[in-house]
Amino acid sequence: MDITIQSSFLPHTDAEASLAFYRDVLGFEVRGDVGNDRMRWITVGPVDQPGTSIVLEPPAVDPGVTDAERHTIEEMIAKGTYGYILLGTSDVDATFAKVKDAGGEVAHEPTDQPWGVRDCAFRDPAGNMVRIQQTQA
Repeated sequence: MDITIQSSFLPHTDAEASLAFYRDVLGFEVRGDVGNDRMRWITVGPVDQPGTSIVLEPPAVDPGVTDAERHTIEEMIAKGTYGYILLGTSDVDATFAKVKDAGGEVAHEPTDQPWGVRDCAFRDPAGNMVRIQQTQA
């Protein structure tokens, strides 16, 4: 089998703020930008990985989502428990400093975790958890 990850989806609550975070703070390139206002889908990804993207999407717009489910999703987004992504870098401390200096909202500073990785975490403008872990060189 030959399977790759092409896109992951994260909700946004403010398209411009999310675009600024992923493009200007994390350095991702914009690969697509469809729609407007709150009904806007923005595809971003690492410059050197053209086959892997994150789609920033309006939350709970699927017509199959009930009003109660939509309310729960909105609550979870507000608490930062709805969406998250794990990124990797060869130097988590340097990446942490760059993202923090660029205005990233720190959720936790670089830490050696008991499960064997060194990582840090930020929240994007929608509250999604963005964890960044040290990768093997």
